[in-house]
Formats: sequence, structure tokens, C-alpha cells
Amino acid sequence: WDWAVERPPAIALAWRPESGFSPYDWRGYNEAMILYILALGSPTHPIQADAWSEWTSTYTWASYYGETHVNFAPLFGHQYSHVWIDFRGIRDAYMQARGIDYFENSRRAALAQRQYATDNPGGWLGYGEDSWGLTASDGPGDFSARVDGQQREFRGYWARGAAATAVRDDGTIAPTAAVASIPFTPTHSIAALQAMVRTYGVHLYGPYGLRDAFNPTIREDAPVGDGTIVPGVGWFDEDYLGIDQGPILAMIENHRSGLIWTLLRENRYMVTGLCRAGFAGGWLDGRC
Repeated sequence: WDWAVERPPAIALAWRPESGFSPYDWRGYNEAMILYILALGSPTHPIQADAWSEWTSTYTWASYYGETHVNFAPLFGHQYSHVWIDFRGIRDAYMQARGIDYFENSRRAALAQRQYATDNPGGWLGYGEDSWGLTASDGPGDFSARVDGQQREFRGYWARGAAATAVRDDGTIAPTAAVASIPFTPTHSIAALQAMVRTYGVHLYGPYGLRDAFNPTIREDAPVGDGTIVPGVGWFDEDYLGIDQGPILAMIENHRSGLIWTLLRENRYMVTGLCRAGFAGGWLDGRC
């Protein structure tokens, strides 16, 4: 881990044998919380303890659709570290100062996105209180098309999202965004799952679960790169992506039984990393 600290105390974003380290570092807020916690908890090559305050120093605390939280537009940033770590009741200095924990932060992010879809400022078809969720996902392709008299821009794979920091939206909904938020917003996430399957059936749900994405705005012939257009219904991806299916399954289980969270609470490297990052309270009491 310490090898990857090219510009102390932050961790470099990437390294390639041809060009060396990326000129960018992992800075918050995004999916890399778990990366820093593991790096801090390493028994052999830990990074400096002040790396966590460097990470949090680039957070954006802002209100979006009535929910004040650390903003990050795609919902995967509010989910991936939470698949493994139970952030309920434990706080670092940043969250202690704001009176919430990271679990509550993710709940607010999901609620803001649901309200964004309900308000639907872009006027996309199929959005609503039970049809929401923007995150990195497949899309219909990179093209422009006229839909219902309005020129629209569409994207292929894209880090879609809606937050105070950015709005990236082309009418494409990723089921994993709403469903993998189930520990944070169980009632809304279950309602969204049921509505998606009920409304779109076999077009969206197949033998491996939910397909990666769909776009109800594209209902007629369009130059899509991948997927299928069902006339009068929408565009549907043909792929199932493991990076999105995994959080669906894992977060359903965390909501149901807390299985993964319980297992990782006993991981000494995770506990050490959380303690070195300054987390305290809740299930960490007496363990730092």
C-alpha cells in the first residue's frame, strides 16, 4: 500500500507499466473509502494515518433535493464500500462534526435521487417515485436523436448520476442503483424493484436477474449501439454486469441478515483501518 503513495499522503489512482503512476490520486467522496481503510489497516505496508483527513478534505457537503449530505453523483459511490463495512453508528471526525454517519449519508443520497426522478426535470419518460436510480451503467450508445419533437443526447457506458456536484442523465435507469440501496431505503427500493419487474417483465428481468440498464424514452427506431428497443416500451440492455449484480445480491443479504457486515466486523485489518482513520462509536466501542 505504501508503494502506491506517490504524492503523500494520498493513494495514486492507478499505475501502468508503460507510463508509471497516474497524475491523479484517490480523493473523496467516492467508492474508495474501503481502499483507504484497508491501506490504513495493513499490518506490513500501511499508509500514513493523515491520509484519511486528506481524503475527507475534498468532500462536498451540500443539499440536494432537500437532503444535506456528502455529495457524489453516481449511487455506486454511496454503495460499494458499504457492501462490506457496516457504517451504522460509527463516525470519523468529519461525520462527527456533522452529526450523522456514512450510512445515513448514503440514505440521504438515495432519497435525493429518488426525489430527482420524481421531479424529473429532464422530462424523461418512465421516471417516477418507483422508477429511479442513476449510476455508472451501460447505455443505449453515443448518439443524438429526436424524441417526441425534442432533440436528445444519449450515451453508452457512462457514470450517470444526480447530485449538487453534477447531473449526468440521459434517461437511462440502472436497477442496481435503487435495488442495491435497499439497506438505506428498504421501502422505496423494494417498491422500485417490484415496479420494474411488474412494468417491464422479461424485457428487464432474465435468468441471471436484472439486466444492467433500461431507457423508457427510446421507444422507436434509434441508432443504438447495444441492447434492444422494444417498440412502445423502451430500450433494454442485453448484458448482466457482475459489478452491478454483486451489490444487488450482497446488499439484499445485508438488509435481510447483516451477513457480510457481521463477518467483516471481525476482520482485524478492517477494524485497525477504521480505528486509524479515527472512527469510533457503535460496534467499534472498545476495539480501538
